[in-house]
Amino acid sequence: MNASPTVAVVYNSYPEGVRSGPETVSEEAVRGMAREVFECVEALGYRASLISLDKDILDFAGHLSELRPEVLVNLCEGFDGRPELEANVAAAFELLGLAFTGSGSKCLSLCQDKYRAKALLAAHSLPTARGRLVYSEEEGIGLEFPLIVKPNFEDASLGIYQDSVVTDEEGLRRRVRQVTGTYRQPALVEQFIDGREFNVAVFENGSPRALPVSEIDYSDLPVGMPRVLGYEAKWYEDHPLYKKTPPVCPAVIAEEQREKLQSLAVSAFKVMGCRDYARVDFRMDGQGQVFILEVNPNPDISLGAGYARALRAAGIEYGAFWQAQIENALRRKAENDPPDAR
Repeated sequence: MNASPTVAVVYNSYPEGVRSGPETVSEEAVRGMAREVFECVEALGYRASLISLDKDILDFAGHLSELRPEVLVNLCEGFDGRPELEANVAAAFELLGLAFTGSGSKCLSLCQDKYRAKALLAAHSLPTARGRLVYSEEEGIGLEFPLIVKPNFEDASLGIYQDSVVTDEEGLRRRVRQVTGTYRQPALVEQFIDGREFNVAVFENGSPRALPVSEIDYSDLPVGMPRVLGYEAKWYEDHPLYKKTPPVCPAVIAEEQREKLQSLAVSAFKVMGCRDYARVDFRMDGQGQVFILEVNPNPDISLGAGYARALRAAGIEYGAFWQAQIENALRRKAENDPPDAR
C-alpha cells in the first residue's frame, strides 16, 4: 500500500422535494454518516476528500477526475432521490475501473429486491419466511395470518409501521393498497414471525467474520402490539417506540443460538455475494426456529448505528475497520488491474 493513498468518501445527497413527509430522517442521516467516516479516514493519515453525488453526475465525475482518488469509500444509497439506483452507482464505478469499498453492483441489486433475495437464499437451503410478491390488493395471497406487508425495494424500514402487520383480509388489502400506491412498487407479503429479532454484522478482513449478535428488545412494548421495528422506532429518537425498542449487543442468548445465527449470517453473506461488510437480520419463533429477514449489504455505518455498536462489542476500533475496508479495495484493484497488465 502507498504511504498515503488518496481516498474519496462519496455519498448521495437528496434533492429537496423528492420525498416529503416523515420518511426523510434516514435520508438526512447519510450526510452525517459521511462526515463521520471522512473524519475517521482523514485521522488515519489518508489524503481524504468528501464528495457528494447529486443530480449532476457529470459534475461528480469531474470531481473524481480532478482528484484521481485511489479508493472510493462508497456510502451512496441511491441517485437523485431514487434508492433503486443504488446498484447503478456502484456499476458506474466498476465501469470506470475505480476501486471502492463495500459490495459490488450485482450484490446491491440482488439484495435490494427482497423477494428475489429470499428466493436465492431459499435455493441455498437458508431459512426464510414464506412470502408472496403482490402488485395489487386484488391478488390472492394463500398465506396464513398474521402477515407483514412491506415495500419490496426499500430499506431503512421505509414503509414499515405498526399497521404493516395485518391479521385479516381487510387489513391486508388496505396495507397492500397503501404500499403499492405510496411507494409505486410491488409489496412483499410475508408470514409474520412473532418472536425475537436479531441482527448480525459481518466483517470481511481476509475472510467473512460474524460480529457479536445484537437483539432488538421488545419487552417494553404493550401486550398485543406487534413486535416490529418500524420507521419511527428506528429513526425518531424522541418517539415512544424508539425508546421501547432498544438494541442489546451482545444479545443475551444461549451459545448454541449465537453460533447458529452467526453461521447463518456468514452463509447469507457469501450466498448474496457481499463483500467487506454487511448486516443480516433475523427472527426467531417460539420454537427457536430462525428465519432470515433480509441481507443488507450497505447498512448504516455511522458511529451511533448498530454496525458500529457490534464493532465495539467485538473490540474492533472504528478506524481499524475503515483501514481494513480501504486495504480490501486496494487489494482488489491490484488483483484486477495489475501494473504489468497495462
